[in-house]
Order: sequence, then C-alpha cells, then structure tokens
Amino acid sequence: MTTEPRPEPIEDWTNLLLDRVAVVTGGAGGIGGAISRLFAEHGAIVEVVDTDVDASSSIIDEIAAGGGRATAHHIDVCDHDAVQEMASSVLGRHGSIDILVNNVGDYRPLVRFEDSSPADWDTILLLNLRHVLSVTRAFLPAMRAQRSGCVVNVHSVEAMRGYPGDPVYAAAKAGVAQLTSSMAVRYGRDGIRFNGIGPDLTQTSQVDYLAGYEPDELNWESWAPVGRVGLPEDQARVALFLASDLSGFVTGHNIPVDGGSHAGGGWFFSRADRRFVNRPKGL
Repeated sequence: MTTEPRPEPIEDWTNLLLDRVAVVTGGAGGIGGAISRLFAEHGAIVEVVDTDVDASSSIIDEIAAGGGRATAHHIDVCDHDAVQEMASSVLGRHGSIDILVNNVGDYRPLVRFEDSSPADWDTILLLNLRHVLSVTRAFLPAMRAQRSGCVVNVHSVEAMRGYPGDPVYAAAKAGVAQLTSSMAVRYGRDGIRFNGIGPDLTQTSQVDYLAGYEPDELNWESWAPVGRVGLPEDQARVALFLASDLSGFVTGHNIPVDGGSHAGGGWFFSRADRRFVNRPKGL
C-alpha cells in the first residue's frame, strides 16, 4: 500500500514568513504599506523600497515598534541603475531574497489616448511595466541560485478587462499580468513561483474613492458585489497567501482582488427596484 505524499505541515500560523527576506517596492504607503506591515507581522525581514522618505521612515518605525524588522531604500525603481545598486545592497546583506513584491504603479498622468504622445506612452510603460522587468531581473539570479523564491506582481483589474479610460495604462498592466504567467512557466522548475494581484475599488491616497462623499452617498451595494469599499489590508492578505507556503502549488495566476467588480462584468445592482441593470443611471 502506497502512502500519498503530503506537504510539510505549517507549524506556526502566526509567523507564515518567519525569517524570510521580502522586498516590497512602493512599500511605504497604501497597498504596499499594508503588505510591508503584514509581512513583518508574520516574521519577514522587510526591505521597503520607496521614493517617499517620510512615509518610509514612518513605516520602518511602526514595524520596529511592533517587534518587526525592516529597512528602507529611498530610490525610484524607474531608475534602472538605482535598482541595481539597491539589489546589490540587499543581496550583500542577505545573500538572497525569498519574496519580491513588485507593487509600484500609477495611472497618472492621465492623458486620453487621442491626446497622448509617445512621451506619454513611455511614461506610463515605465511606471507600470518596465521597472517590473528591472527589479525582477535584479533579484532573479539569486533566487535561481538558491532554487526558491516567490514573486508577487501587483497590477490592476484593468489588466484583465477592457479599460476605456486609458488603454495604454491597461496595456501596461496586461503586460505585467502576461509577464507573471510567462515567468511562472519559465522559472517554475527553478523553484520560483510568480503570481499577480489585480486590485480594484481599494481606498488609498492614490485612488480616493471616498473623497467628497458622505458615507451613505456611495451605493457600494450596487458598485461592488461584496457591498463595501476595499482596504489596502484586503490586498495585503492575498499577497501574504501568495508569498507563503499556503500557496505552494499556486503559480502563474492573476487574481482579481476587487470585491467582485471583475466578475460583475459591468452589471450594477439597482437599489431602487432591487434588480441588476447594465446602465448605471438612477442607481
């Protein structure tokens, strides 16, 4: 009688990332800040990469006050040379890393396609796609050498649906999603997993869904199937799952973390007559 193989048991559910080195780009605020905090709470040694000096100092102090370990790197990940220097510093201190979270991205400056120029396209592609190549390439050899690693790419739900507001932004995010799947296939046999997160409807200073509204003015029951605005911690919890051994057999996937907006497919729930409509008028 043969015995089915079983994964190694998880002995400590409060320290899912104990002593693992995690690099989080854009890790000082918003979704990145929530990821940095949660990873540190679960025992990770967090390398926070961010251009905001004050926010970086604040989150490093916050993590330290909670007994966690974190270091800040004040660089712009769109600067390829600065990325190489940062990676050399991190690898010089730790030898390798276990987790990379590529979180930097921005829809701004928003320029409608008919008014856009090649310079606008270059800016959006640099902010949302090319730096992911730079940062991933900087750490990939060390992960391959140790034959283990996990990469979590934070892109957008707009990577997985049509986005009329800025098709170039959507294309850049879709590039990250496709890169995620392709890298998973290419480097899975080296022990490296790649997965992506597609946020939507998540309240941050970058995308402020609540500004200018009273709490009862926004019909979240219509807007999001889960019936509420998302929080950075919602994204962080999925990142923790993807970075930990809980997802050891998951790779190459892009998960919408959006309260169901992608699944809704443009349908809205009308509070007035309690039915679904595909025209938002009068909701």
